[in-house]
Amino acid sequence: MSLDQARAFIEKMKSDEAFRDRILAIEGVDARLAAAREAGFQVTEAEVKEVQSELTDDELDAAAGGGEHIMHIMPQ
Repeated sequence: MSLDQARAFIEKMKSDEAFRDRILAIEGVDARLAAAREAGFQVTEAEVKEVQSELTDDELDAAAGGGEHIMHIMPQ
């Protein structure tokens, strides 16, 4: 696992609306991580959260399609 994979995953979330919608429609951290892995992103919750902390609010909004922050990829 690497932060590079987490960055690539978040970039995909920002640039691919269909992918983003599919991931955000899934409930639960484990299920969302499984979908990310099925899409080829070997990421952990901690890695995604670490990369999220590096992003600006505008970048977070872009990754979440303007609706909810990407933080909700890993719901509490």
